[in-house]
Amino acid sequence: MPRFFEGKSNAPAGRLAVVVARYNESITSKLLQGALETLRARGVPDENVDVAWVPGAFEIPLVADRLAGSGRYRAVICLGAVIRGETSHDRQINRAVSLALMNSGLHWGLPVLFGILTCDTLEQAIHRSGGSQGNKGSECAAAALEMVDLLGKLA
Repeated sequence: MPRFFEGKSNAPAGRLAVVVARYNESITSKLLQGALETLRARGVPDENVDVAWVPGAFEIPLVADRLAGSGRYRAVICLGAVIRGETSHDRQINRAVSLALMNSGLHWGLPVLFGILTCDTLEQAIHRSGGSQGNKGSECAAAALEMVDLLGKLA
């Protein structure tokens, strides 16, 4: 019979970091609220969470990578909202940010979670930041805890 490895969403020993974009703050503040509420509900004390605000989604990877490489955190949760405009700017931002965050996690060997909403409309972002379609910040916080636990089991 095969061995299965699965992480649990329990509070890990150590600190967690959250990087959140100030651009579209009416959305990103709700993502942050969802993430913090989920961490608290899973037993992570507030004093074990550091939050870094950055100007926009494009700035998230630099700060996330710095935090991931510091050795102080078990996971870095990244939150932002990029909403389509009249040009292709949103697609350029989304691609650059997603690849940079993936590479950071692979490089440092710890979870760097992609909680960046990539929506066509403000209405979609509202629905995904605590509205009818849940809260991506909350989902990322739960995924971070699960990944920390899973990686510990694989070590």
